[in-house]
Amino acid sequence: MLHEVTIHCPYCGEALDTLVDASGGSQQYIEDCQVCCSPIEFLLEVDADGDLTSLHVRRDDE
Repeated sequence: MLHEVTIHCPYCGEALDTLVDASGGSQQYIEDCQVCCSPIEFLLEVDADGDLTSLHVRRDDE
């Protein structure tokens, strides 16, 4: 399941639209900011039905 979400880059603060794939269950991955190219860590939590329950983004150096 793809979900379109808007996040704010934890480095430059720009709002970014991105797609997250909840079909793989809860996961953690890194995607570069489309504006400043810094690595953003995505933390997805998915329930048993495959629905996205939460999404947190943070700096890769935290």
